[in-house]
Amino acid sequence: METMMETSADDDSSKTILSRIKSHSGEVLCGDTLDLPINITVGKLQLICNALLKNEDPVPLAFFVNDVEITGSLIDNLGKDFSISENIVDIVYQPQAVFKVRSVTRCTGSIEGHKEAVISVAFSPDGQNLASGSGDTTVRLWDIFTQTPQFTCSGHKNWVLCISWSPCGKKLISGCKNGTIIQWDPATGNQIGRNMTGHKNFITALAWEPYHQNTECRYFVSSSKDGDLRIWDSILGQTTIVLAGHTKSVTCVKWGGSGLIYSGSQDKTIRVWRAKDGILCRILVGHAHWINSLALNVDYVLRTGPFDMSKSSNEEKDPCQRALKRYQAIGEEILISGSDDYTLHLWKPEKEKKSFQKMTGHQQLINDVKFSPDGRIIASASFDKSIKLWEGLTGKFISTLRGHVQAVYTIAWSADSRLLVSGSSDSTLKVWSMKTKKLAQDLPGHADEVYGVDWAPDGLRVVSGGKDKVLRLWQN
Repeated sequence: METMMETSADDDSSKTILSRIKSHSGEVLCGDTLDLPINITVGKLQLICNALLKNEDPVPLAFFVNDVEITGSLIDNLGKDFSISENIVDIVYQPQAVFKVRSVTRCTGSIEGHKEAVISVAFSPDGQNLASGSGDTTVRLWDIFTQTPQFTCSGHKNWVLCISWSPCGKKLISGCKNGTIIQWDPATGNQIGRNMTGHKNFITALAWEPYHQNTECRYFVSSSKDGDLRIWDSILGQTTIVLAGHTKSVTCVKWGGSGLIYSGSQDKTIRVWRAKDGILCRILVGHAHWINSLALNVDYVLRTGPFDMSKSSNEEKDPCQRALKRYQAIGEEILISGSDDYTLHLWKPEKEKKSFQKMTGHQQLINDVKFSPDGRIIASASFDKSIKLWEGLTGKFISTLRGHVQAVYTIAWSADSRLLVSGSSDSTLKVWSMKTKKLAQDLPGHADEVYGVDWAPDGLRVVSGGKDKVLRLWQN
């Protein structure tokens, strides 16, 4: 039997191997095997793959064999005992961001204004506007270019716990501890319509209907400690459907791209609802304790909707079609849940009740979980002071990121999926490289715990806020 050990370097140019080039979802390009040189380089694979995909404008691609990226030539990834004659190699291709995000390295602005802790921070879908919600009962809008306060939005009577931008970027909603939701015009800082009331306890999360399903950005869903979810008409300012069924506080909610709403609760279940009529489709059971966080592999494309940061020359002109194509390009919708039971579960919630992967390893509760924008990696943040990385499609463990000395509260990805930023109880932010799986940048500066962090969708800046009442902007 001929093995790679018996293949001399001189013979590499003449040796070939049967290969299949597959998408990350398992579809085989050209439907058959290819006879490729074993010393084929990434550059040559790029040319072949783009030709098979019929891309008029070549797309940057990364290639993987057994989940390990090919950085030199194919032979380097096959292993010494790989048999050329008996095996077919599966090469998985993954489109890469056209642009590259540079790591933030320094604090360029320390903006004061809030009188109490900053609980939530969020950039608009195009990355041009910034909002924050605070324990001082206000929402504030900030000028990211002059790094100064722009508008103070007053109307809540209690802590503002969550904020959410509409996918078009022209509306902002906020929910408070009293159960009130208010809509704001980010261009003026003025309230739009009346206060939206109905919940009997804290608002815990807010999520808008995806842009490709409604370009008006008219509807959104709220979850509450009262155990209910409500779908709201933002134009009429009233509830259209109440989603009742959870027996305890609903902690998180996501509005998926296929018309389903996913809610996680302290009753240990995730419920899947049909948005158009509020029908309960299925209950996902598997966790042994409270569910704290949900994330979808399509979160980034739903968040940015019609705003494609890659600015490719063949970009779809119609914003709705652009948003739809970007959503469809991700493939099947996958949900990840993080819990107080120290575990994560991966689900295919559109059709299955049971999780297809349980992920263990954290030593304390999981507070935040996020898919990378390309859907390939999951990051989970825990009170055990660590962040863990997992394969997006399989849930397979990749690596543990250690460096924080207290609980990690929150994480955010760069738009190109190459960097991750984390905020912690230890008052620092840390930037992690996906290439090295190590710390890329330590960002001290806050005087107390960091509660909120967001990486702008255009990749240019990071914002953080926390107990010290100050917003900090970080850039390269």
